[in-house]
Amino acid sequence: MKRYLDVVWAVLWKDLRIELRSKDVFTSMAVFAVLAVMIFNFAFELRVPDKTVVIPGVLWVTITFSGVLGLGRSFISEKDRGSIAGLLLAPVDRSAIYFGKMLANLLFILIVEAFLLPLMVIFFNTNFVSPALLLLLFLGTLGFAAVGTIFSGLAVNTRTREILLPVLLFPVMLPVLMAGIRATIGLMEGDSIADLAKWFNLVFFFDILYIVVAYLTFDYVVEE
Repeated sequence: MKRYLDVVWAVLWKDLRIELRSKDVFTSMAVFAVLAVMIFNFAFELRVPDKTVVIPGVLWVTITFSGVLGLGRSFISEKDRGSIAGLLLAPVDRSAIYFGKMLANLLFILIVEAFLLPLMVIFFNTNFVSPALLLLLFLGTLGFAAVGTIFSGLAVNTRTREILLPVLLFPVMLPVLMAGIRATIGLMEGDSIADLAKWFNLVFFFDILYIVVAYLTFDYVVEE
């Protein structure tokens, strides 16, 4: 078990060091998030009297589309350097590679969310952030990173990987996005977690489902 966790940490730390040197993933995600919030803010300001009603949709759409930019580069460094074969030939359970990649993607998206939330509070002039919302965002992001990582590994060997990833990812993520938006609406209307338990439970259920399926199928997905 310790060896397994060591491999997970090694893959995670490798991706973090690459990102600390290049800053490619975070920069692209953060710039997209800023531009998306600005465009949504100015667009709805002309049409919507109460902009708070659009915050849930804007929040989840921005996270989803900016997250795809990061997920799309999950295996790019290994693919471009030709080191992906060596990574897969390492004498370890390949699911450890998946979990290392997934945790790195999860961390990158969470950092962007930490940058995005204060930005939306400023632009929409509403403090909608709460501990319940942070929990919801974490659960939704966990599922997003779990299924996004497996599809990123599937798409990296195709010539249309930039197009294939969102085409595969968005339909599968639809239940989590719908539940996340609905729960966010309820939280902004003053509902408690108990009142919204069915939506939280739905997101948690799909998180577990995505992680289990990815764990069982990653070995086959990365086979060329």
